[in-house]
Amino acid sequence: MTSIESAPDAAPGDAPDARQLRAILISVSISLMAVVASVSGLNVAQTHLAVDFGASLSTVLWIINIYPLALAALLLPLGAIGDRLGRKLMLTAGLVLFGVANVVAALAPTASVMIAARLISGVGAAMIMPITLAVITSTFPEDQRGRAIGVWTGVAGGGGILGMFLSALLVDVASWRWLFALPTVLIVVALATTVKSVPNSRERSAHPFDTIGALLSSVAVVGLIFVLQEAPERGWASPATLISLGAGIVAGIGFVVWELRRRDSSLLDVRLFRERGLAGGSVTLLVVFGVQAGIGVVLFPFFQAVLGWSGLVSTAAMMPMAISMMLASGLAAKLAEAIGPRATMAAGVALAGVGLVWMGLFVSVAGGYLSILPGLVAMGLGMGLSMTPSTEAITGSLPRDKQGVASALNDITRELGTALGVASLGALVSAGYRNSIDGQLSGVPQEAANVAREGIANAAAVAGSAGSHAEQIVLAARQAFVDGWQQAMWTGVAVMVGLLGYVAVRGPKNQARSAAGGSPSGPVEDAESSRSKIRS
Repeated sequence: MTSIESAPDAAPGDAPDARQLRAILISVSISLMAVVASVSGLNVAQTHLAVDFGASLSTVLWIINIYPLALAALLLPLGAIGDRLGRKLMLTAGLVLFGVANVVAALAPTASVMIAARLISGVGAAMIMPITLAVITSTFPEDQRGRAIGVWTGVAGGGGILGMFLSALLVDVASWRWLFALPTVLIVVALATTVKSVPNSRERSAHPFDTIGALLSSVAVVGLIFVLQEAPERGWASPATLISLGAGIVAGIGFVVWELRRRDSSLLDVRLFRERGLAGGSVTLLVVFGVQAGIGVVLFPFFQAVLGWSGLVSTAAMMPMAISMMLASGLAAKLAEAIGPRATMAAGVALAGVGLVWMGLFVSVAGGYLSILPGLVAMGLGMGLSMTPSTEAITGSLPRDKQGVASALNDITRELGTALGVASLGALVSAGYRNSIDGQLSGVPQEAANVAREGIANAAAVAGSAGSHAEQIVLAARQAFVDGWQQAMWTGVAVMVGLLGYVAVRGPKNQARSAAGGSPSGPVEDAESSRSKIRS
């Protein structure tokens, strides 16, 4: 038996007014922006990190990857702890820890200190991220909740690209150490607004915390994400990859079995995945974020190696997709009110698929950026439309006293999708590149040809010493990359078509809400109803 214990400023009889709700939304959005921007920010500074620390590529990758790995591993346990201890307390503590870790990272004298600081940053981020959404879903009234979630999903989806652009700008005009200034400033602002405006709420449970479930979920997430991050570099048959994959699968199965036995005292009632809102929202976010992340991996080599752009210009070129995504996320809630969440999700998935079709058909070396720009905008709009109702479907499937867990599940789905998309689409482009370039290197010396086959960046590097074959190598590599790109796009189209069919059949109930009164039942009632049906 659980109940919500609220601070006076969150009591049912004293609900936050419009000004306080606006302040709450600003506070959690700023907090989320700091967390999301830190995920991809260091990607633009890999060379600088290697030089300043005298670090190997493996060490640099650990500096970058330890943060999202710790974040994903701890989302579910810390989201659940936040529900119990108090969401405002957890958010405040996470902001402080995250801010201190960023200052340490900015001043880190060695790679070891940097890795430790990034690990602690990941812990702080895992305390912040699920609570930001849980505060919205447990505070905002039903008729305003969808629009607030739309703002949250816009920041979550587009914030990474915006953070990457600002990071590239800081690296170009200052130093990689200034990358930590942006999240630190955001944290200071978020901390001040959180203390002043965010109400407190927490779950009071008669059952002990599900420690075993928390440990199993962490091992499962770490194991699977580690495989997706490291297998392309280490090899899919390497001992580390196989051990991590085995541990992730065993822990995942163990988690499901354990949670099925726990019933009311479980960390996450896995029976709720039978409910179409939770399952449909999770699958949609997994695929959509996977495609977005995979597109990002494909875009940067296209901008830099094919078009010859700098890192800053390449990042700026992705802004139309980010801006479209953020705008559509805000509009998605209104559209869902008019035509229903399932129809909105389906429209978003279809539009994102159209964007992939455009980029698969019209991308070319000669056409350059303009050949893919309409596809990027369509992708951003489609993703924004599909993310907001998907997130609302997930959080609406669990009761209000479990919103930290619901939000963490939403975030884990995003992280897994991102890792899966990077690994799969990146591998497809690489395979397509190698298959295409083989027939275009006739006459090129064997040693130079072997280097060129490894990737477009390798081809550009070896072309400088290839004499009369330089232009042939460069042109062949650019065309081969475009061929690989098209292969990845068409695979993405097939995935999106499958997702569209799934959403049409198993998406959340397609009932439009009235703007005045919202739906007849909110997350608490819907989730409790689902639980009753499952148990019976």
